[in-house]
Amino acid sequence: MGDDPGKRLPDAVLFCCNFNQVRSPMAEALLKHLIGTRIFVDSCGLKRANFDPDVDDTEVDPLAAEVMKELGVDLTRHRSKTFAELEDDSFDLVISLTPEAQHRAVELARGRSADIEYWPTLDPTLSEGSRQHRLEAYRQVRDGLASRIIQRFRA
Repeated sequence: MGDDPGKRLPDAVLFCCNFNQVRSPMAEALLKHLIGTRIFVDSCGLKRANFDPDVDDTEVDPLAAEVMKELGVDLTRHRSKTFAELEDDSFDLVISLTPEAQHRAVELARGRSADIEYWPTLDPTLSEGSRQHRLEAYRQVRDGLASRIIQRFRA
């Protein structure tokens, strides 16, 4: 695993960010694509993107789904959830992608033997300009996450 061949793969990994619609679903899908079912992988966000009960905010960002599809990874079935909506919270590795999620990850791991890692990841939804320019920002996030995942979980 990574640079330390003596380390074993974790049994359960959680990726977390702010809304669970772009970065953490990408990371979850990339690790599943790399590792398959050898590790339980999930993702969540701190809060809902929209507080209007008539608006479905559980779907993944369409541009995130598009750039993942370029790698043959389907994100269309992903449903966003918060920490409170996790079915299980017994992860042995929590990787936060935003400073806000890092604070929550530390709280989740308090009193447990979970490792916490912080991978600062830019928010591609903040990019402006043409559709192509915005897609390139999403690709950069995807490729950055893929590189870190391969380095961290290389079996």
